[in-house]
Amino acid sequence: MTPEAEILFGFNPVLAVLTDPSRPVESLWIVTGQHGNRMREVERCASERGIRPKFVERVVVERLTGGATHQGVALRVGARVQPTWDDLLARLDGLREPVLLLLDGIEDPRNLGAIIRSAEAFGVEAVILPRDRSAPMSGVAVKASAGAAERVDVIRVTNLARAMNELKEYGVRVIGLDGDADATLGEEPWDGALAMVLGGEGRGLRRLTRERCDAVVAIPMVGGVGSLNVATAAGIALYAVQRGRRMDGRG
Repeated sequence: MTPEAEILFGFNPVLAVLTDPSRPVESLWIVTGQHGNRMREVERCASERGIRPKFVERVVVERLTGGATHQGVALRVGARVQPTWDDLLARLDGLREPVLLLLDGIEDPRNLGAIIRSAEAFGVEAVILPRDRSAPMSGVAVKASAGAAERVDVIRVTNLARAMNELKEYGVRVIGLDGDADATLGEEPWDGALAMVLGGEGRGLRRLTRERCDAVVAIPMVGGVGSLNVATAAGIALYAVQRGRRMDGRG
C-alpha cells in the first residue's frame, strides 16, 4: 500500500468512492457470501469502473479495518486531494453567502464524521480544523460521515485563531457556539458570509478561539440535560442557519 492510500469501509463510503471516477481505487474486498441490494450495488458500480473485487473471508476485512464495523466491504483508495487554505480564501469572493464550519479540537473520529455528514446535508462550503489536536480523517471518520466526507472539503490549518482573523478580513462573520453564552441561536442574524465555530468534546471553545469570535451563541434548551454532544450541536446550529436564511427569503 502506498503511503497516500487509505482503507475505507462500509456501504456509503465505498459507494461514494466507486461513483467518483476521479478517485483511483487500488483494491476492493468483499466478504464471501455477502448478499443484499447494497452489496449488489457495490458490485455493479465496481463492474462499471472495471474493478474486480476480491472475495475473502471476514477475518481478512476485519484485519484491514482494525476490527471496525465494515458491513462486509472495504477498499483501498488513493488519498483524496483537498484544497489548501489559500485555495479556499481565493474562492471566497466568488461565493454567495457561504457557510464555513471551524472545529476547535474535535478528537473523536466518529464525532468528526458525524459533523461532516451534517455539514454536507446543510450545504457547508468547507470544514476547517487545526492540524494538531484533531481527529484524523480515518476510515472510522469517513464511515461515520456516511460518505459525506467524499463531498465536503476538509481543510487543515496550522493555527485556527489566525485562520479566523483571516476570514474576518475577507468579510466573513465568525460565530462561536458555546453553552455558556448569553445570546442564543435565535437572536443571531444569518445573512452574509458566515463561519460557525464549535469547540472540542468536553472543553468547548478555547479562550483564544472564543475571543476571536464576532459573537458567541448557545442552543436554548429546556430539559435537564446540561449539554449536547458536539455532533448533535453542529447539526442543530447548521439547521438554524439554513432555516433563518429561508425565513428571510435567502435560502
